[in-house]
Formats: sequence, structure tokens, C-alpha cells
Amino acid sequence: MRLIMFGPPGAGKGTQSKMLTQRYEIPQVSTGDILRGAVKKGTAVGLEAKSYMDRGALVPDEVVVRIIEDRLQEADCQKGYILDGFPRTVVQAEALSRALGRLGKEIDAVINLEIRDEELWKRLTGRRVCSHCGQEHNLFFKPPQREGVCDCCGAALFHREDDQEEAIRNRLVAYKKQTEPLIQYYRERGKLMTVNGEKEISQVFDEIWAALERMSRQ
Repeated sequence: MRLIMFGPPGAGKGTQSKMLTQRYEIPQVSTGDILRGAVKKGTAVGLEAKSYMDRGALVPDEVVVRIIEDRLQEADCQKGYILDGFPRTVVQAEALSRALGRLGKEIDAVINLEIRDEELWKRLTGRRVCSHCGQEHNLFFKPPQREGVCDCCGAALFHREDDQEEAIRNRLVAYKKQTEPLIQYYRERGKLMTVNGEKEISQVFDEIWAALERMSRQ
């Protein structure tokens, strides 16, 4: 099963991806992780990416796609994978399609987690993360029993920089401008599956699983 997990910041993409990787026994392929991995391994394309990263420049799409193409040929991806963080634009989606075509593959489905802006705002501005164990709390939905203290280990909670109001506003603007057009792109190709991301985590997962099972039987 070759999947793309899609949705705005705070929609729950990471949580649902992890649950799917366990169910299907396929890897979650994160753009950031494979970029760092390619650089660490010292591959030709990894060194090319490093030349951009070292000077603080964005790694060009064609370089990212080549790194992804290399990653998708590794043994653990032969049963499938979930792409996380890529593509972010229609141009990237088209480049990904060409790369997969060279491998004789294509994306099976794009899971779009749909969620209202006001819900996203609460999820992101209210999020607090434990400085020790990484457990997440939310001031609106899952407040800590003691203010500023993790329920799990008692360490201090902190407010991530990218969860500050200005950062969230910028992230949502970028998503709507650059990434949201992918909804129509994949809908036109019959790949899009839209799921209500505002339900309980287990309910969202059950909807995704049921939709993928229906698709696999077609």
C-alpha cells in the first residue's frame, strides 16, 4: 500500500500515519528524515543536498525527489510506505509521479484529513509538550492535572516555537496557498480519500482503515 497522508498542520497526520504503519507493517517516509539520512550516508545526491543545507538554502525539488526515489527502492518499502511531508506543491506531486513511473509504481491513495481552522487553532495554540518524555497535552482538550507539569513524568511542559500564534498563522497561510491545491490535483486522478479529522483518534483511524479496505477490494 503506497499512501500519502495529507492535511493542514495539527490535523493529526503523524498520529494516523504511525497507526497505519503498525497495521500495514510499512514505513513512514519523512522528507526531513531521509534528507538527513542521505547526508549522513554521504550518497552523491545526499552531498548535493548538503551543499544547499549548509548555506541555509532550500533543497531544490529535483534533488529531494531523487533522494525520495532512492529511499523508495530500499527493502523496507517494497510492501509500501506512507509519505509524510511530501509532496507539498503540485509541482512536487508531478515530479513524484514521474519518479514513481520510473520505478513502475504509483500512489494508491491520498488520505486527506479535513478539519476546520478554528479546531486547528485550538489544537496548535493549546499544545504543550513535555521537556523530558515528549508527551503532548492540550489546554483545551487534554489539560495537565497540574499547570505546566507533565502528567506522565512530572517534568516541565513547554510551548513549541511553531505553535506560537504568529507561526501558526504563517503555517496555515502557506498551507492554503501552496499545499491545498493538491486536493483537487489528486481528486482529478481518483486518488483522494477525504476523512473527517475532527473525530476521536480511533474513529478517524477506523474510517481510514475502512476506506482503504474498500479500495483494496475494488
